[in-house]
Formats: sequence, structure tokens, C-alpha cells
Amino acid sequence: MTRITFAEAARRALAAEMRRDPLVWALGEDLVQGGIFGQYKGLAEEFGTERIVSTPISEATIMGAGLGAALCGTRPVIEMRIADFTLCAMDELVSQIAKVRYMFGGQGRAALVVRMPQGMWRNSAAQHSQCLEAWLTHIPGLVVAAPGTPADAAGLLMTAIRSDDPVVLLEPKNLWTAEGEVPEDPSPIPFGVARFAARGDAATVVTWSAPVPVVEQGAAQSGIPCDVIDLRSLWPWDEAAVIASVRRSGRLLVVHEAVTVSGFGAEVVARVVEAIGPAGLRAVERMGAPRAPVPFSPPLENAMRITPGRVAEAIRRVAGA
Repeated sequence: MTRITFAEAARRALAAEMRRDPLVWALGEDLVQGGIFGQYKGLAEEFGTERIVSTPISEATIMGAGLGAALCGTRPVIEMRIADFTLCAMDELVSQIAKVRYMFGGQGRAALVVRMPQGMWRNSAAQHSQCLEAWLTHIPGLVVAAPGTPADAAGLLMTAIRSDDPVVLLEPKNLWTAEGEVPEDPSPIPFGVARFAARGDAATVVTWSAPVPVVEQGAAQSGIPCDVIDLRSLWPWDEAAVIASVRRSGRLLVVHEAVTVSGFGAEVVARVVEAIGPAGLRAVERMGAPRAPVPFSPPLENAMRITPGRVAEAIRRVAGA
């Protein structure tokens, strides 16, 4: 194991996949210069500018070119810079990439990865801080992954690159510089398999992406023995692990950075209720952002953030402590 940042773990994983498969390449804005978070640093020097491609500033062009390249047999890694910019390429993603395998009866496939760094980061304001995860999980044909640790950043990216389905990789901007233990030789992490960050029968806490380390800290602060489940992927997601945990605890807290209203947490709660019935639940709570644009002001932005203290309080409420 080695202790490295989220960005470095992802960079090394991409480099390993490019060495393994010459059909893997990456395109997006400023990739030759290393990318906005340094996640492509040094790759152009190793692989050349035909495989690490800096594109014009046109998200629709980037997404469309990636689809065309995938249909021709390569495995593109499409860098959207930040998730908000994907809105300029939603037709290519939603109506073309997600549907092409179905529309052509499997004759063509979009074996590609769309990297979307999302969420709050250093006062980026309302147009650069959004979490689009619930929208993306709603789109048939897309796989959606959301790593919350450096090790998962590497393993999920490797799985995404090898997938024959289009994968949206939601990378948390606020964790690019976070450090964690990563295997020297990382392996792909399968989609739909959650990670238990803590164990306990008093409550079940489900989270993913940027809140993962915050929830881990909050759970420790709460003093309540609870299962802390990091989903790692949102579609498919590990329903079996979550439902089994809630059957034991009878208490569920879902925490995500995205707006609470219509967030993916609602899907988690709904599936749990359908599976075990309301009689099996003694307490349910969702924690997310208010339905408001993310402000530029640092104090106002901080007021919207999930904190360990807020998580600890919510766990105590749900656990009836």
C-alpha cells in the first residue's frame, strides 16, 4: 500500500490502463497540460498527444467525438473538466451515448468513460458546484459510479475503462487532494458492491462520493455503533447490502452532497421501504443540501456543507440516543 492523493491514484490507474490497452485514450480541455486537478499530469509525455488529447472548448464536440471514437472500436476517456459543463453535451450523452447500444440492437457500443468532477470546491459558485447524480442515474443505459476514497478512485476508473457500457464517473472535486491508502498494484473494483467503512447494529448510514470521509468522522464522533456503507456506485448500487443492514438495525440515515429534494437518497429509502416494509423501520432520515444554488461566499457555502458534527447529530437522532 502507498499513501497518495485522490488525483494521483486516478492518474496512476489511467496510466496503467493505457499501458495495458493501446485502444484507451483520453480527450478533453487542457489534458496535455495535466488537467485542472493534475489528474493527467505527465501522461502526454509518456503516451504522446495522439492518446492524451487537448480539445477545443466545446463540450458537445468532446462528447460527440468520444462517441464516434468508441463506435470505431477505441475506448475513450472523456474529460468534462467539471460536471456542470456536461450540460452543454447532454444530448450527446443522454440521447446518443446512453441509447446507441439499444437503438442498434447491440451492433454498436459506446465503451467509454465520462469523467465528471462534481460538487463544491473552493468557492466555485452556483454554476460550477452542482451534483447531477440523481439526473444521471435516471437515464437508462448509463452506469454511474461515485468514488469517495483514493483507492476507489483508482479501482472504479479501471473498471469503467474496461466496461462495454458507457460509464459516468462522478469524481468529488473536494477530495482531489485528499490522501488515502492505495494498493501499489490496484485492481478493478466491481460496480454494485458497497464498502463497509464501519460496522454496528444501532443504525445504518449510507453515503457516497465527497461525504464519505465526513460521514466516517461523524459516525466516530456520534459514539453510536452503526454500519457506514459507502455505495461506491449508484447504478448499479448494492441494494442487498443496504437492505440486509437495515433489517438488522431498523434505522436508516442517507447522506449525500446533492440537493435533498429528489436526490438519490430518496431512491435508497424507497427501495428499503419496498423491501422490508414500513413496519421494519423505526427511523428514517435523509441529509443533503438545501434546494438552493451553491453560493460563492465562503461562509454561505460552508453553511450548505455536510459536516461531521451534523452527521453525528443525525446518527444520534436516528438511533434514538
